[in-house]
Amino acid sequence: MQTTPGTSLSDETASEESPLSQRRGITQCLAIAGAALVADQSTKWWAEHALVRGQPRALVGDLLQLRLTYNPGAAFSVGTGYTIVLTCIALTVIGVVISTARRIRSAWWALALGLLLGGALGNVTDRLFRPPAPFRGHVVDFLELPNWPVFNVADSAITVAAVLFIGLSLGGVRLDGSRDHRR
Repeated sequence: MQTTPGTSLSDETASEESPLSQRRGITQCLAIAGAALVADQSTKWWAEHALVRGQPRALVGDLLQLRLTYNPGAAFSVGTGYTIVLTCIALTVIGVVISTARRIRSAWWALALGLLLGGALGNVTDRLFRPPAPFRGHVVDFLELPNWPVFNVADSAITVAAVLFIGLSLGGVRLDGSRDHRR
């Protein structure tokens, strides 16, 4: 029932959402991003201290090997001459995710955007702070599957986020957790 004549019912329901529930989505997203970033940077630190560049180490037989490499490009070592552009793209993605995260009310979207943000932050940290120079840094990669380029935890987080984006979009799940019933 309207409390004031002429006011919208939807405004009343929107205002009933507590500030706590409004912050829950971004808090979840940032917590997931932080966990992904810490996992990425700590495993890269470990790889640089435990592995010898160019000498693979079997982890799970031939299925998964550890091989320390430094990648100046994007996935599959594409764009090795565009490290500055890749860094700027990653910084833009980080800004868009943080801006979008304020509207999240779905735990699944918080997970997807948190993984994307954590993965982007992990790789952009390498680009900004690793040799040869700021914005030109090479990304540390160390996980290798058969017939697949060497990758890292940040790359894995970004890939899982992409799969979640596709699933959530195909399932009609909106950022606020509601469903698009036309699907």
